[in-house]
Amino acid sequence: MCIFAAKTKIMVSNKKEINPAYMACPIRQVVSRFGDKWSLLVLYTLSESPSGVMRFGELRNTMTDCSQKMLSATLKNLEAMNLVCRKVYPEVPPRVEYRLSETGLSLMPFITRLIGWAKEHFHDVVTDVVTD
Repeated sequence: MCIFAAKTKIMVSNKKEINPAYMACPIRQVVSRFGDKWSLLVLYTLSESPSGVMRFGELRNTMTDCSQKMLSATLKNLEAMNLVCRKVYPEVPPRVEYRLSETGLSLMPFITRLIGWAKEHFHDVVTDVVTD
């Protein structure tokens, strides 16, 4: 439960009541915006780039299991959240580069710690993995 509990509830279209604390809770509102697997992978991939800058094609080649459409949508979402900066060069054909914003850079130590935790506890959490 979020630490910002409220006394009243909000009705939603399907007649369920939602505690307003859910709407004001930072963990729900912030993490839900970049907590999907593609966003985390894009952020990590950009952070691991030697130059800190990648073009769409480079990201696409690195994240081969992410479709072009999903990668594009993820980058737009991360840009809208001020986690990724997009720079378009006025060339023909246009060149577009992506890098982490200052806000995105400030998030990376936490994502890196989460990755470390995931590596350490992988077999404890992922129980459907078949090992030889």
